[in-house]
Amino acid sequence: MATYKPLVVQAVPRLGERVTQDTVYWRGYKTPVQIKEFGAVNKIDFSPVPPYNYAVTASSRIHIYGRYSQEPIKTFSRFKDAAYCATYREDGNLLVAGSEEGSIRLFDVSGKAPLRQFDGHTKAVHVAGFLSDKYRIFSGGDDYSSNLWDIPSATEIVSYSEHTDYVRCGCASKVNADVFITGSYDHTVKLFDARTKSSVMTIEHGQPVESVLLFPSGGLLVSAGGRYVKVWDVLKGGQLLVSLKNHHKTVTCLCLNSSGQRLLSGSLDRHVKIYSTTSYKVVHSFNYATSILSLALSPEDETIVVGMTNGVLNVKHRKPEERKEKTQKRRQPAYKTCVKGRTYMPKQEDFCVSKPVKRVLRKYDKLLKSFQSSKALDAVLEPSIRLHTPEVTVAVMQELHRRGTLRSALAGRDEKQVNILLTFIARRVIEPRFTPVLVTVADIIADIYQPVVGQSAIVDRQFLRLQEAIGKEIDYQAELLEVLGMMDTLFATFTKKKDTYLEENESNGLTETMKTNMNN
Repeated sequence: MATYKPLVVQAVPRLGERVTQDTVYWRGYKTPVQIKEFGAVNKIDFSPVPPYNYAVTASSRIHIYGRYSQEPIKTFSRFKDAAYCATYREDGNLLVAGSEEGSIRLFDVSGKAPLRQFDGHTKAVHVAGFLSDKYRIFSGGDDYSSNLWDIPSATEIVSYSEHTDYVRCGCASKVNADVFITGSYDHTVKLFDARTKSSVMTIEHGQPVESVLLFPSGGLLVSAGGRYVKVWDVLKGGQLLVSLKNHHKTVTCLCLNSSGQRLLSGSLDRHVKIYSTTSYKVVHSFNYATSILSLALSPEDETIVVGMTNGVLNVKHRKPEERKEKTQKRRQPAYKTCVKGRTYMPKQEDFCVSKPVKRVLRKYDKLLKSFQSSKALDAVLEPSIRLHTPEVTVAVMQELHRRGTLRSALAGRDEKQVNILLTFIARRVIEPRFTPVLVTVADIIADIYQPVVGQSAIVDRQFLRLQEAIGKEIDYQAELLEVLGMMDTLFATFTKKKDTYLEENESNGLTETMKTNMNN
């Protein structure tokens, strides 16, 4: 009697996730640390100088955290109402922040009380930052104005009232000490020069602008609003270079890595998308628990900090590189020792003893071996198999059909079992690798259970779902055949034109040859 051969499941290559260098790099961050703040985190800003502490603005407080600390090392709480947009100066010594009451406060990082207070806005100030000369501050508020302030004298230098809605974001140029940019809910981004009395450039974003970012070179500007992230060429008068629509909800924050080669965007859809600044394609994505309001990356790309609407601060640190310890390892056997005797060929007088190999059969193989067709089918209809390895389920069905026992295995099933079968077939019948087998199975099931159609609403619904899936696939195949016919016509036309062109060239060459011979 021949031994039982286990069922052979046809291996089909899967389209897995493409692992790139970016995937490996951005996955190299540790499990995040969660820190609870008093309110929604509206701004995170890293100090530009070591040890790279970061300021978190939430509710009516500004907390300063160390890179690895889970408790604030310093707190500024001299605000009557909400604080906004705490931003470091380039030297890391001063911090400026706006407030709900319309004032701007300047803090020394080593002190507690504000050094200066700038009053001039009539409504909340959501934007505050330093110009690159370190002695002037720009601001924007809900009174539609954008102002410039002098730090030593604490006076207003100039005020621009060109926006027609709330000013909610801004940034300063690192190349030119007189240039700063503001974005507003009036769908515009305006570029101001402190030496002029009006804006020098206006860019129409098309959506309420939530965040703006200027590349270190000063030539490219990124604006975020609605579901769009747009890149503009400032040197060409604000020409649109690319418009990205990879988020499902409003984009709230932008960030660049230290090299400027990766652009990060956070959104209310709970995702942080990472783009390449050469192709502007998404190279990686992070998923978070709730909507994202703020995002920051440390100057050395060692830490990613994300602030969310529920007041949670999510901090990820890069895993340290493993250092190879120089220890004396135990000497391993030589390669010759490991392979010794493997290539030995037995001689005629040698007696060979073969070691029996114990073969472990799977559950469905054991049932097929004992000719229990119905139970074998039940075994491969378990959720762990039919959902994760459907090719095993289809392979057992194919084997039962080859044996001629598929009809008996499908018959005599209750409402729940028929529902599972039809659900599996309706879901997988459109896959080309399963279609030939599942069409046969569906035909047998329809033939067996046709007399009971109409007695169970669940089974009837699954039959209708199967009919709909097959109908859609047929329509899809018909459309593909139409496209294929069009392509064949086009290819035939191109081939005909090419042949005609070659014939004309040959005839012209023959005519020229005849003329040359006659002249001679």
